[in-house]
Amino acid sequence: MKATVTPPASTRPPRDKHQIAPSRLLPSLYQAVWRWHFYAGIIFAPFLMILAFSGGVYLFKPQIEGYLYKDMLTVRAVAPAALSADEIIAKTERAYPGTSISSITYTDQPQETIKLNAARNGVSTTMYADPYTGNIVGLLNNDSTFSAFFKKMHSQLVIGGTWANRLVELAACWALLLVVTGLYLWWPRNKASIWGTVLPRLSRPGSRQFWRDLHAVPAFWLSLFMILLIASGLPWSGVLGKQIDRFANATNTSYPPYALSFMTKPDAVTVTKDIADDVPWATENLPVPESAAGGYIPLQVQEVAEIADRQQVQKPYTISLPQGERGVYTISTAHSRPGNNATLHIDPYSGAVLTDVRFADYGFMAKLITLGIAMHEGKLFGWPNQLLGLLTCIGIMLMSVSAYTMWRKRKPSGKLGAPGRPQEKRVRRGVLLIMLACGVLMPLVGLSLLAVLALDMLVIRRIPTLKHWFSA
Repeated sequence: MKATVTPPASTRPPRDKHQIAPSRLLPSLYQAVWRWHFYAGIIFAPFLMILAFSGGVYLFKPQIEGYLYKDMLTVRAVAPAALSADEIIAKTERAYPGTSISSITYTDQPQETIKLNAARNGVSTTMYADPYTGNIVGLLNNDSTFSAFFKKMHSQLVIGGTWANRLVELAACWALLLVVTGLYLWWPRNKASIWGTVLPRLSRPGSRQFWRDLHAVPAFWLSLFMILLIASGLPWSGVLGKQIDRFANATNTSYPPYALSFMTKPDAVTVTKDIADDVPWATENLPVPESAAGGYIPLQVQEVAEIADRQQVQKPYTISLPQGERGVYTISTAHSRPGNNATLHIDPYSGAVLTDVRFADYGFMAKLITLGIAMHEGKLFGWPNQLLGLLTCIGIMLMSVSAYTMWRKRKPSGKLGAPGRPQEKRVRRGVLLIMLACGVLMPLVGLSLLAVLALDMLVIRRIPTLKHWFSA
């Protein structure tokens, strides 16, 4: 056997001075990722707790509201024939002076009441009418319902306003980065054991290992659904949501080009979500055509309902009434089965279908987002979807609590207890560049990164007390 000869040190190729030794690369990379994961968790965990709690409750909106408002949602007796929509609207507006009905929702269940969206003396109100007598069996202020409270908590942290909404979006975007960086930190680097990776070690309750496993193991199992749940909520966001919508329209992956049945496209600035209720996400910004007003008797609501049935729009659907002389009827349904989504604009004089957009007409991206929204709301595959969503929300709260407990156990007195800076500057800069690239895709993340860097350089490093507190 031929012996291996090791060349003398003087003849070995010189090592690149810019090359990082493998023994230092991976620890520095781990330290850099851990540091970002730590700071993001410390800052945004409280907001994620609120989002997870409110979202977990909101998932069961149909069951909870069905119990809370059961006397409003069902009738006492089912009669052989129901009143027409126009009779119900006229009777309601006579019985409640100062009321203006904007839309009516038809249901496919004979024992359910008819929902009327109305403005009562300037207050947005939902009114529930017995379809057989026309009597109003209940009224709800739209800003004071169960769903309105938890929706506001979930999207605006209850306090409301643009800043709260942007903060929710920022927390959601950082949550995506927390999941990705967390998976990197969880990934076994040596010979992996099932314990501590896919099953938690619970033999020492209260230990840091116990809380670490309660944090990392559920996060691993729920990581995919957490990503899907967070990403499917971003189309509603104020900044990234608009970018998603613009991208879908620019690439023709939202709804098909605007089409009218008998006239050219108007220079409309009104979009469907501004004049109609129960509009699917994919058609919220669909331009609203104008009617061919003049010389005709307007259609009654009942006739528009017959058009909806002829066009095979699946109930429950909502008919929004025309606004102004050139306004149109809108038939819409953001159906619990996304494949039944529909948005139609109807000329109120001729009955012509001016716009008809169904789920089958959506582009690839709009279909994907629509399915994601249904999953986010727990509607895509029934009660198992609700339970999986609830499990994910509970998991997020558990991860937040366990992370806080771990931090308190390792936090030294008088310091924040953050992971130390990596020794390799190039690794730090590389990870920072990756984070900035994520900030380009998610603008609020980018702005927060710039704010943190400015705070670090201009404030923390210049004040000894803060510098000591933030040091490892």
